[in-house]
Amino acid sequence: MFMITQSEVKNRLLRRMPPTAFMVLSRKMERVDLTLKDVLVEAHQPTSHVCFIESGLASVVAESSDAETVEVGHVGREGMTGYHVLLMTETSMHRTFMQTAGSGFKVPVHALRAVFAEHPALRDMLLRYVHCCETQLAHSALANARYSMHERLARWLLMCHDRLDGDDLPLTHEFLSLMLGVRRSGVTDQLHILEGLHAIRATRGNIRIVNRAKLEDIAGGCYGLPEAEYRRLIESPDGAGETSGQLG
Repeated sequence: MFMITQSEVKNRLLRRMPPTAFMVLSRKMERVDLTLKDVLVEAHQPTSHVCFIESGLASVVAESSDAETVEVGHVGREGMTGYHVLLMTETSMHRTFMQTAGSGFKVPVHALRAVFAEHPALRDMLLRYVHCCETQLAHSALANARYSMHERLARWLLMCHDRLDGDDLPLTHEFLSLMLGVRRSGVTDQLHILEGLHAIRATRGNIRIVNRAKLEDIAGGCYGLPEAEYRRLIESPDGAGETSGQLG
């Protein structure tokens, strides 16, 4: 049987797990390739597996009763899909699917819950992760209410940059319009603004981050606090880490 070594995994939650809990959970993990549009959580359907993403980017999308949709979260190597199961909820109202291809480790929900119950340190860490996700969601609402479109776009691009390798983000206009809740033509206009400020270079199906510091300046106060909270609660050994900067 293929053994998964904790020091070799890229997912940040898996790397921060107590070694004894990781050892038990690793016996139930399955390494999987994740292709574009793979559905990891289907809305209103029982969730059988969670996925600790190693590479690529998943989108969490909310849909209204009259079929209006908007992205409400990202999941990359910092997290896991289906965190609602940690709150003993079998289904989610949101759909999660891959926006850029990658890989990860799938774990049956019943196996995760068993380790969750037996290892208090793991339970505490994963509940802190849930808190971080809720904090990110709250700041998305804040950004939508109080910040301009190009500031919001800068924030989302920074969040994608945090979760993907390199400076090239394979993001389509369709994805960006879902992120921002605007028409594709509106996305083009906002990309031109960021290009004019020399923060990015946009081509068909790709956005290259050419000046991250500039992008952070543009995003202003709508980016950074949830990322600092993740670092403080997940990545700082004593739970009192730095309070600014990007994920990881």
